[in-house]
This record gives sequence, structure tokens and C-alpha cells, in this order.
Amino acid sequence: MQDILSQLTRIADALAPAPVTSVDWNATAFRWRKRGQQGFLQAIAHPHKVTLSSLQNIEPQKAQVLANTRQFVAGKPANNVLLTGGRGTGKSSLIKAMLNEFSAQGLRLVEIDKADLIDLADLVEQLYDRPERFIVFCDDLSFDEGDASYKALKTALDGTVSAPGENVLIYATSNRRHLLPEYFEENAASRKVGEEIHPAEVVDDKIALSERFGLWLSFYPFSQPEYLAAVSQWLSSHGLVLDAHNERLALQWAQARGGRSGRIAWQFARDLAGKQAKG
Repeated sequence: MQDILSQLTRIADALAPAPVTSVDWNATAFRWRKRGQQGFLQAIAHPHKVTLSSLQNIEPQKAQVLANTRQFVAGKPANNVLLTGGRGTGKSSLIKAMLNEFSAQGLRLVEIDKADLIDLADLVEQLYDRPERFIVFCDDLSFDEGDASYKALKTALDGTVSAPGENVLIYATSNRRHLLPEYFEENAASRKVGEEIHPAEVVDDKIALSERFGLWLSFYPFSQPEYLAAVSQWLSSHGLVLDAHNERLALQWAQARGGRSGRIAWQFARDLAGKQAKG
């Protein structure tokens, strides 16, 4: 009998979740992680430092996000933010730049994967009594039909029976203007979509999730002059200049990748700097 109890004890110890270490609140950036079914905040030792000056051709969006974040850090009313638009146009970098801009004033960034949005209530609860101001950052946001994390985000944006934390905002990015898929047949309000009697209301609900973000900004692909300006800025950070030869290479680089964006400009500059580095 004693042997059986010992074996059961060992099995129970093996199945028990590993203890989660305490949060290092001295960090400026965190990532929401899962260990089994238990979520916890993991401090990021070396957060990606992005400066506002390095972001080109998004001045209107930059000004609005900066103003909103400044209000938030100052304890004034501010909005949740949704940034939508083309790949590599600076959406995620702009949010990261807010941490670089305001971390000394108590701003903190918490990154959460879309799949873990169902834990939003638990995450916000952990941050509730903290003196810092937290931006919960979800990158590349979109949902499939019936996605449980959709309801969790909708609830977090709307608020629940409990009072919302005044020290938490949600900043998200998406390549899609509307976060749920839409179908052509849904535009015909007189047609039946599945078992739904009022299909127009389904469409409204899908659009309404995006509208629950108080600040909703769009980003657009770069024109050729905008792209070259970004290339010039990134080349200068490597001690290089955008002469006629490098301009031709930059345009060829963009053409090979099927578009022009700040990310593509950054990648080109790194490639050229690496090739021209001595040693």
C-alpha cells in the first residue's frame, strides 16, 4: 500500500503545474505566457527600442498615437487604439516607440498573442492595483468565425460588471480593416446567411468590433518618394548615403518584394550595410 501511495504522489507531483515565478516589476516590457493552463507575466530583459524619429511617412498617425499615449501616461482619459493597414508600414513599430518615449514616466508594454486574448480578464486583474500605466499590445490581430478570443477582446473593450482598470489600454494592429471575415452574401440583407434571420445585424456586429477602439487609424503603402526617403534615413543610420547607384538598388529590392514599405526600406539598408562592411 505504501508503494502505491508513493507512486501516486510522484504522479501527482509530475502533473502539477510548475510554480510561476514572481513578476519583475522593475522591467519596462512584459510578455503574457502560458504554462499549462496558467498564465503569467514574463519580463522582457531587452525590449526592442524604436525611436519616433526613425519612423517615416506616418506623421499624422504618429501625432495622434503620441497625443493619446501622453494623455494616458498623465492619468487623463485616453482611448484604446487600433492600427490597420499594409504590411511593414510602421504600425507595430509605432506602438513600440511609445514605450521608448514614455517608459521613464511609468509606461509599460505587455505583449499578448491573439490566441491568449481569452486570458485578458486575468491579465488586467494582475495589473489593476499597479502604479504604472500599461499598454496591452496585440500584433497582427484578426479572427476566424467562432473564435473565442474575439468575445474576450470585445468584453475587454466594452467593460464588464467589474470596473475597468484605469491604468490599462489595449493597442492592437491588423492588416485587415475589419477584424472578422466578411462574405459577399452578407451584404445582401434580404438573403438568408446560414440560420441567421437578420444577416445585416451580423455584418454590423463584425464591423462594430473595430469601432470599439476609440482611436482607429489607417496606414498605407509608401509611394516611391516616401520609400526612398525611408531608405535614405535607414542608410544614414549605417553611415551610408542614397546616391544614384544605391537608389537603383533600393528600387530593385522593393520590386523583387512586390511592394514599398518602411520594413522593406529597413531590410534593404541592412543588406547593403552588411555587404559594404569591412572585415
